[in-house]
Amino acid sequence: MKYKIHHKTVYRYAEPVRRSVHELRLEPRTGPLQLVHAWQVSAPGNLSAARDGFGNIIHNFTLAGPASRIEIVAAGEVEVIATAGATGFHDLPEEGEARVSPLYFVAPTPMTAAPAEIRAFAAPFLAAGHELPALLALADGIAGRVRYKANTTDVGTSAAEAFHLGSGVCQDQAQVMVGACRAFGIPARYVSGYFYDPAATEMASHAWADICLDPESGLWCSIDVTHRCVTDGRHVRLAVGRDYASAAPIRGILEGGTGETMTVTIDISEVA
Repeated sequence: MKYKIHHKTVYRYAEPVRRSVHELRLEPRTGPLQLVHAWQVSAPGNLSAARDGFGNIIHNFTLAGPASRIEIVAAGEVEVIATAGATGFHDLPEEGEARVSPLYFVAPTPMTAAPAEIRAFAAPFLAAGHELPALLALADGIAGRVRYKANTTDVGTSAAEAFHLGSGVCQDQAQVMVGACRAFGIPARYVSGYFYDPAATEMASHAWADICLDPESGLWCSIDVTHRCVTDGRHVRLAVGRDYASAAPIRGILEGGTGETMTVTIDISEVA
């Protein structure tokens, strides 16, 4: 499946921003599950590109003057290799690339720490190991325990809070999955990306989890908890991280800029 994607984010401020520094993870990379044919990121400042320790493509820019409106656009074409991750995929660094070990994704973060309730919930699913059927069963259990419901959580909600609440969005379900796996010593990482469903109205921006099946060989599987499945031709990967905060599409530090509002539009269409 090949997609044309246009992702625009506009920030508006009642009081102008005097100075700001921004970090973007808005450019997908070519890998075992997808091919990026063209991509462009535009922002009001001069962009500098680099790779982080997780393999993500990041862009940074700084605004030194007053701004009451900041517009960031990412657009391009990505081809998803629909069956590539059906039984797992090897995600290894490119030649000369420095990347953290999969074992780095065992340690919890404040957003993914698993309290006793999550550990007890996950234990029966992982008692016999963490092969793909067990992980899919765990994802199904989490989707039933943390029901998808918009506007019940926010970007700062932790896995423990969402689990206690019993509802959330894809970010929350993915972080519960990540936290549950890490609690049993299984490397797991958060994935941000896009999901194509022509009938959906709210889920173009999406999140799921990568679980490491074999750290030594770099073998991973990618599981969409919300849809209770292995990722497929509908999923476009943007970035990976230890949790939402380290894979967020846009992060920034502002001086001034009170009264912020944000508008996001994402258009995804199939390319013949």
